[in-house]
Amino acid sequence: MMLSVKDGLAADTSSPRSQTTVAYEAIRSDILNGRHIPEKRLKIQELVEELGVSPGAVREALSRLVPEALVVSRDQRGFVVAPLSVSDLQDLTDVRCEIETLALRRSLARGDENWEANIIAAEHRLRSKTAATGGQDQRLKWTRNHAAFHAALISACESPRLLALHAQLYEQSERYRQLTFDLESDRNVDVEHRKIVEIALKRDADGLVGAMVKHLRKTTELIVEAFGQNTKGD
Repeated sequence: MMLSVKDGLAADTSSPRSQTTVAYEAIRSDILNGRHIPEKRLKIQELVEELGVSPGAVREALSRLVPEALVVSRDQRGFVVAPLSVSDLQDLTDVRCEIETLALRRSLARGDENWEANIIAAEHRLRSKTAATGGQDQRLKWTRNHAAFHAALISACESPRLLALHAQLYEQSERYRQLTFDLESDRNVDVEHRKIVEIALKRDADGLVGAMVKHLRKTTELIVEAFGQNTKGD
């Protein structure tokens, strides 16, 4: 069973602003966790009934998701969930590697002892608490811990715009990475994460960038493989 923001959201929806926020967060969450699949038509009335908000709030929420590349507005079809493709994934990975490189170098140069402690703690939580291959609850916990780990690494870059761009690219990548959850692989992600932390603590900027780029591109390789397997079943 897919979980959504709306399942645990206790917000006052009496004002238009609150209704839009509820709709935006719920729809966004359902796209990122795969409940709304790629190219699914997002029907206004269905979302109104499901979320208990006004049609205007749903339309505004969907419009806010368009510049985030999570929703596409199409003539005559209204709003649909943004499609996934190998070419888009490869472009996304290239851009993400560039942003990761910049953010990691800045963070490594500016990070203090608190930054070091935070990345150690984030890696420990990611490794010891949950597994990406478990049930839905475990996957959601792992996903949150994984996001926190990558955010911790670049948290000292001292650039709000860079942090925001990094977060946006990361979340767009998450839609693709879900395809690898059930894919058999001998990859040991825990070892990769631990190595990244060890290099970061050594303050080896070139080594850290190299390890991270390799880590991201390995994920992309597995996703492309997953695309191929899914296509064979069509």
